[in-house]
Amino acid sequence: MLLTAAATWAVLGGRSLEREALAVHAHLAADDLPAAREQVTRLVGRDTAALDASEVTRAVVESVAENTSDAVVAPLVWGAIGGVPGLLGYRAANTLDAMVGHHNERYERFGWASARLDDLLNLPGSRLSGVLAMAAAPSSAGDAVRAWRRDAARHPSPNAGVVEATFAGTLGVRLGGTNTYYGNRIEHRAVMGDGRATEPADIPRATRLARRVGIGAALVAAAYAVSGRIRWSSRRSR
Repeated sequence: MLLTAAATWAVLGGRSLEREALAVHAHLAADDLPAAREQVTRLVGRDTAALDASEVTRAVVESVAENTSDAVVAPLVWGAIGGVPGLLGYRAANTLDAMVGHHNERYERFGWASARLDDLLNLPGSRLSGVLAMAAAPSSAGDAVRAWRRDAARHPSPNAGVVEATFAGTLGVRLGGTNTYYGNRIEHRAVMGDGRATEPADIPRATRLARRVGIGAALVAAAYAVSGRIRWSSRRSR
């Protein structure tokens, strides 16, 4: 039990994600856009030098959505399925993708395998994240479902599209659009959701939603693990 608790603590990143997001919000609330641009580089890999407050906010909300799945829900799913090996194996694959699974000249051919493995391992977590986001805000569930069905498949990631679309629908904002990355690489991503443009006040809303999704994932994972132990004990007693 202690080993499982220690491994879970080591692989989850929800609290640090929330802390970084709220640090950006604090700069925006103080009208310090240059500091917010610098702070958000700790969450995204895009060039933030020319972003306005709305685009900085969009970057944060997209990062909170995607990383809630990657750093909270998915490791809990694999921990429930595989225990400590599931937790640590998922985190190893996810970290390897973050290190070398990039679409650029240096890593395109070298990192494709880790990127595809990470996509595969995140399939159940991203779908659970989408469902939990809708469950956390039932009044917006219809908008989240529409965004998921219409927009998620147009995202370049089979997993990030699901959580970004459902977060956009739940929060009533638009995510996606044009992103500029270092090296003058420009990527035009599909728009997610039908709401308004993002604004700084949406950052704490996104972190609250992410926290509820994380709590829901923990409850689902615990219930699955306990039910599995009960089934195993029942088979042994026969």
